[in-house]
Amino acid sequence: MRRRLADHAVTIVAVLVLVYLFVPVAYTFIFSFNDYKKSNIAWNPQGSPTLKHWADPCGAPGVCEALGTSLQVGLVATAISTVIGTSMAIALVRLRARGRRLTDVLVFLPMATPEVVLGASLLTLFVQGFSRWGWQLGFWSIVAAHVMFTLSFVVVTVRARLQSMDPRLEEAAQDLYAGPWETFRTVTLPLLAPGIVAAALLSFALSFDDFIITTFVSGDVTTFPKYVYVAYLRGIPAEVNVIGFSMFAVATVCAVVARLVVRRAVPPSSS
Repeated sequence: MRRRLADHAVTIVAVLVLVYLFVPVAYTFIFSFNDYKKSNIAWNPQGSPTLKHWADPCGAPGVCEALGTSLQVGLVATAISTVIGTSMAIALVRLRARGRRLTDVLVFLPMATPEVVLGASLLTLFVQGFSRWGWQLGFWSIVAAHVMFTLSFVVVTVRARLQSMDPRLEEAAQDLYAGPWETFRTVTLPLLAPGIVAAALLSFALSFDDFIITTFVSGDVTTFPKYVYVAYLRGIPAEVNVIGFSMFAVATVCAVVARLVVRRAVPPSSS
């Protein structure tokens, strides 16, 4: 018995960890069918389960407006940080310029800085600095803040993919008289595509889920995490559970698709 437990110890621990991680997801899914009265924290046996919240996810006032704001912020911040971060990753790997080590440290600083400190600093910067030129806290201040802390994750992800690439492939393209741009477009970029997609998905997830920094710099604009926090103080509506579980399902599908893309892009090595 002890030997069997020892042989399957890693599997048992992995299953327990996965159960622990997915218990909140299960709670979110189950309570999306709750026919609550004032608060959705306790299960109401009268009238539950019900599908009325799934039939009208926008039934709670302001929930879909907050969701739309988070999606817009996430898409814009992801697009900006992915383009800039990919360019920075290529420059850090391929260019042998002075100050590269200092740049590496500066790239990791936003990842190591506590979100409370970063949010308070950005608030001071926006209010005391940019307000002189008419900059107001709102949509674009949230985008700027999200680009700042997601940029590091994009650089790290794309850089890791770039360092694992075989440089002889680009050298072969140049030997076949391909120019720098043609080599980048036909060789480097397709090989980098899985890393770029993974970085973009990670950037969007971090942006969509952020609450602390957004609270500092959002002003009167309400994002979905901010809406959930305010709703928690008076009772989270079941429509939030519907939207939250739907986003989890979409993220799971995207992760599976990205995994399949990476598996097709990198064929298994033959023995």
